[in-house]
Amino acid sequence: MADTKVIGIDLGATNIRGAVVKGSSLSDIVSVRIHSDGEVEDVLGDIYQVVESLIGEGVEAIGIGVPSVVDVAEGIVYDVQYIRSWVEVPLKKILESRYGKPVFVNNDANCFALGELYFGKGRGAGSMIGLTLGTGLGGGVIINNKLYAGYNCGAGEIGLLPYKDNVLEYYCSGSFFTNVHGLDGLGVFEDAKKGDARALELFAELGTHVGQGIKAVIYTYDPELIVLGGSVSQAYDLFRETMWKEIRTLAYVKSAGRIRVEVSELVNSGIFGAAALYYDAQ
Repeated sequence: MADTKVIGIDLGATNIRGAVVKGSSLSDIVSVRIHSDGEVEDVLGDIYQVVESLIGEGVEAIGIGVPSVVDVAEGIVYDVQYIRSWVEVPLKKILESRYGKPVFVNNDANCFALGELYFGKGRGAGSMIGLTLGTGLGGGVIINNKLYAGYNCGAGEIGLLPYKDNVLEYYCSGSFFTNVHGLDGLGVFEDAKKGDARALELFAELGTHVGQGIKAVIYTYDPELIVLGGSVSQAYDLFRETMWKEIRTLAYVKSAGRIRVEVSELVNSGIFGAAALYYDAQ
């Protein structure tokens, strides 16, 4: 791993970002604005631009994380969020044919979990769950040091579990403030940082819901570690107390006492995680 060069690509909503990962270091990051309203070939052209800015001698493979369901074995991506034309794209086949390198494609939440396992808070953990708290709630599952994506790449979709009158991510994400209270989450965050009592109360409410989501994770997977990522995780101090209060109501007292919950500090986790797809396949 130390001397292996792998291109990691993070396909986001507005930009495609990539870099060469070698050991725990990144090359300069290449970022290209994505033609999200374009045809399939337009977006492929954006990806080609990133890859061709990075590929060179010694590059072993290409890993790419996408916000969609993926046929991992075939590398086919389906119904990519934000890119209407990408309904079914055999991305692995296209890129391998063009560059002659092995290509690994997976969901972006799975890449987040792998990035933490190899480069972040998950190093040394045999079993962990990566939870991305952003606009929605995504998850990646690590069991016995390997990514478990599931039969349809759907393992770890904690956010879609039924909860109250909706699903977990309705309450356990940045959208909670809009969904439940009709408020802008960023505005609530800014008010909470200033000590506004109502904003702090709303984050405490969020923490209770996040704690319920974590309980569902523990009951389902019983991991040793949960790593939180995504924009909402940066407000962890504002919802930590009520989150842990809820976790401690777990039926299994010992599990509640042993579980570790950490907040990701990995910069460019999407790129690192995409590159880690190569390591996970070895």
